[in-house]
Amino acid sequence: MATSTHTVTNQAPPLVGYDVFSADRALTEAVERHLDPGLLETARGELTLLGRSAGSAQAQTWGFQANDHPPVLRTHDRYGNRIDEVDFHPAWHRLLGKAVSAGLTNAWGRPGGHVRRAAGFLVWTQAEAGHGCPVSMTHAAVPALRTDPELAAEWEPLLTSQTYVEGLRPAAEKSGALFGMGMTEKQGGSDVRANTTRAEPLAAAGEYLLTGHKWFCSAPMSDGFLVLAQASSSSGSSGPGSITCFLVPRVLPDGTRNAFAIQRLKDKLGNKSNASSEVEFDGTWARRVGEEGRGVRTIIEMVAATRLDCVVGSAALMRQAVAQAVHHAAYRSAFGGLLIDKPLMRNVLADIALESEAATTLGLRLAAAYDSDSEADRALLRLAVPAAKYWVTKRCTPVAAEALECLGGNGYVEESGMPRLLRESPLNSIWEGSGNVQTLDVLRALQREPHVLDAFLQEVGQARGADHRLDGAIKGLLTELADLESMEVRARRLVERMALVLQGSLLVRWAPPAVADAFCASRLGGDWGSAFGTLPHGLDLEAVVERARAEV
Repeated sequence: MATSTHTVTNQAPPLVGYDVFSADRALTEAVERHLDPGLLETARGELTLLGRSAGSAQAQTWGFQANDHPPVLRTHDRYGNRIDEVDFHPAWHRLLGKAVSAGLTNAWGRPGGHVRRAAGFLVWTQAEAGHGCPVSMTHAAVPALRTDPELAAEWEPLLTSQTYVEGLRPAAEKSGALFGMGMTEKQGGSDVRANTTRAEPLAAAGEYLLTGHKWFCSAPMSDGFLVLAQASSSSGSSGPGSITCFLVPRVLPDGTRNAFAIQRLKDKLGNKSNASSEVEFDGTWARRVGEEGRGVRTIIEMVAATRLDCVVGSAALMRQAVAQAVHHAAYRSAFGGLLIDKPLMRNVLADIALESEAATTLGLRLAAAYDSDSEADRALLRLAVPAAKYWVTKRCTPVAAEALECLGGNGYVEESGMPRLLRESPLNSIWEGSGNVQTLDVLRALQREPHVLDAFLQEVGQARGADHRLDGAIKGLLTELADLESMEVRARRLVERMALVLQGSLLVRWAPPAVADAFCASRLGGDWGSAFGTLPHGLDLEAVVERARAEV
């Protein structure tokens, strides 16, 4: 029985028992904006059900359990036989099963599939982010497999299935499958052409044996993996131009285990629920995907899709961080009133809310471009995906840190969930190519495919004349693009401006005036400090904060 000195007062109730989807105005409006009206009722129903699950006490418990009990590697069985299996807590399987059953690996074959899936991914990631890795890679493997109609016919129905089947057995015996990816090696990292894994052809067409290692292979209990290796032709020649894409199944069609030695699991900063591993290939059977020597081109569509998921995943982390901060401030009293009513706290909350909404709006716009048949949208993706990947993922960590600070000491303890968000926040900036890789990719596109810049400028130009600060930023960007000298050293500055101008254009066109005004004044107009909470005086910050509030 508590004594009077232990009576707990002035604490915010937990943010639980709410609909994560419906409480997110920026997301619900984006879904309505980008989906065909005939799909809206069905999509809203699906996303509302998923949103209620994501906001439930049960899902929140699963998230804590999956991270408190990280995966465990078992290299051998009790008799000394090599088995290379990873054991997960049951919560991991429940989270993964819910993601698959909600269609988060099924975007390519249904109307509005990418918008519906991106919205669902953004919602469900807020329950727990780590299990999104195999979900993302399974979804993204489809376009790479489609370069080989035979492989696509065999695997695509399993990858897009809404049935989760755990455990390793032949794909033909499963009603659903998951995919992983292995590209980076110790000596090369992001420079995948430096890979040394060898692929020796077998007598059967398209079949090879792989020998080598992968320094980073995530979700090693997946059913199959797309990997890169140096392919030797039948004449025995090989070289830098022979990088080829291969499909490596964990279990062979006859039921035996493929040679897939998991050397260790990574001990990571965050993302604890997910198993990331180092693997060795030694006579590992594989099938070629795409043409020999064109592995990077074959796998590039998979990389682009996972990069977009990095954007959406970061938007999800930011949204959950902002929702928690606003919720706390709406209940916590200090200095004679609620925190949410204090002008300085309102400035902080509005500032991080702007980052969250801009990220969500951009992520869903890019998902809509994937659903589009427009050549302009295809060209837009070529520039906008790496630019968004660079900028949105980099904004995630400062937003998570500031949101944690809004909760004070309460946010620094594990029970709040905020430390897990903070540890997870740098991940998407690193995976699928870190910041420099993204900016160099933008430069390559500008230099080799000039038409993609036209598509980008057409997109941002749709808001021209609506805000003088946006107009000025577009003009400044054109000046930056006109100066090709020392372009590489200025690449980060250039890509940052591209992302901000694109976000500003989208918000001016679609967000409420209070949001667009605050974004343009600070991010594009330069009336902003070096920390959050430095928005200029005279903005409607109350409207911005209220829009970001999750009603329970």
